[in-house]
Parts: sequence; C-alpha cells; structure tokens
Amino acid sequence: MDQDSHLARAASQVEAVLRGEIRAPHVETFFDEPTFTATYVVHDPETRRAAIIDSVLDFDHASGRTSYESADAVIAYVEREGLSVAWLLETHAHADHLSAAPYLQEKLGGELVIGAEIVTVQNVFGKIFNEGTRFARDGSQFDRLLVDGDTLTIGDIPLIALHVPGHTPADMAYVIGDAVFTGDTMFMPDYGSARADFPGGDARQLYRSVRRLMALPDKSRVFLCHDYKAPNRDEFVWETTMLAERTGNVHVHEGVSEDDFVAMRTQRDATLDMPRLILPSIQVNIRGGHLPEPEENGVRYLKLPIDAL
Repeated sequence: MDQDSHLARAASQVEAVLRGEIRAPHVETFFDEPTFTATYVVHDPETRRAAIIDSVLDFDHASGRTSYESADAVIAYVEREGLSVAWLLETHAHADHLSAAPYLQEKLGGELVIGAEIVTVQNVFGKIFNEGTRFARDGSQFDRLLVDGDTLTIGDIPLIALHVPGHTPADMAYVIGDAVFTGDTMFMPDYGSARADFPGGDARQLYRSVRRLMALPDKSRVFLCHDYKAPNRDEFVWETTMLAERTGNVHVHEGVSEDDFVAMRTQRDATLDMPRLILPSIQVNIRGGHLPEPEENGVRYLKLPIDAL
C-alpha cells in the first residue's frame, strides 16, 4: 500500500471512533515545563492496556546529574490506574530532552518503539559524535522499528504509524483511535511549526508532512509534543483539533504555499539558538534513552563536540 492508502486507513479509523464503532482512548498528559515537553499515557478504558509517548528523564545540565521525578509521576499514575504498558513510543530522537524509556521499561515493561529511519539519524550523529564501531547504527537499541502504515494495538484500540519527516528524517505520528500524536511535526495553531535545520531536516518535507496530517478528519484530537506559550497566551496548551490546525496554524494553514512556507521556515530557523540540551539529548536518544557505557573509572561521559553543529 502507498502513503495515500495508509492515510486513508488512519482517517477511516478516526471516523469509526466518531461513529462509536471503536472506543476512544483515554489520554493523560504530564507536562515538563523545564523542557516544554508533553508526555502522554494513552490507554484503552476497557482493557486497561496502555502506551507511554515521549517520556522525559530529568537532567541537570550544569551538574550532569539525572533524576526520575518526571518518570516516577508517570509510573505512579500507571500503577494507580491499574494499567498495563504495552508500548513505549518515541515520535523521534528528541533534541530537547532525554528519554526515560529504559527506566520506564524496567519498572513497567512494554516494548520500545520508534520509526525505522532512526538508523539515518544514528548514522548522521554517530559521525558527529565520533561514536566508533561500538555504537550500533542499525536501530537495535529499540525493540521495534516502524515504517509508514505499520499498525499496533493498545488493547482493542488500533494504532497506525505515519512517517512524517522534515523536522528529522525519523519523525513518526501515531494515530491511536481518534487521537493523533504528532511529535514535533506541528505545534499549537498560534505557535506554528517545528524547525527544520537540524542535520537531516528538510523544510519541504516538513510542509508535506504537516499537510498530510491536516488531511485527517477535522474532529481528530491532536496532541503535541511541546508548547512554548505563543505571544499573548498565558497558559501552556498541548491539545487541539485538526480543524483548528488546518484553518488556523500561523505557519502552514490552508492557503500557505510550499515555497512560502520554506522561505519562512528557512529565515526563521536562521535566527534560532540550538536547544539547550541538544548535545546530551541526541547522544542518549539515539541509544534508545540509554546512557553511554561507563568508562574504566565507572563514570559515564557525554561528548561536547566543538563547532560541529
């Protein structure tokens, strides 16, 4: 099947939920303000099976110390609600926070999942960080690699994976029932779109990925990986609808051409600083959230490449 067929299946799935033929998933959000990241626990209300999407490992950049407050809050919720975790889903290899997936997997189980193009990201950043031959660049740090149109289930609720490159080559969106988890492919309508200037990013691909997602039904619930408070907005918001995105996204609403978007995105990206945690985050996240192996003194180290990005 081609990409259009996969998108059509995802749209039909959303419509089936709206008609009451498929249960809608329950979505619980955990927002980490230091990294502006929304972690989601998505579960089937009947079977209590669950997935955790885009978890956060707390990391103090100045001291190099990790902690688990954010992940422990997710664990407490899962245990309190009597949920069984089937999947630990990553929308992409994040550049702004470290993943807590290995810690959550140890505590709760579940398979770690990401898009198959993670191997492209591993190859690019494996060279930048001069990782050497001990670092596998085949995605083997993850339990399952998905391609466009692949399906999973959360209890009785179907999940369809859609490949949405542009921010990075590996970005995936997950359509779970009527809920669409977009990763960094789009932000709230009043904030716009993700940057596309990281190694492997592509503004034209990002435009096409966003427009593809906007073809999903208007009533699709849309859950975003980040929110940064748009100007004149006082609260963080991470949920919207596809109708709101399609008609009101300030960067890529209906009527914005691909060339205009690319010009805007390229100009805007040139003004942006690198994310504060990009160097530690990428090194950890291309390893599936695992920290580098300890050296002879028992200490783990992250590299700081000079003038490489």
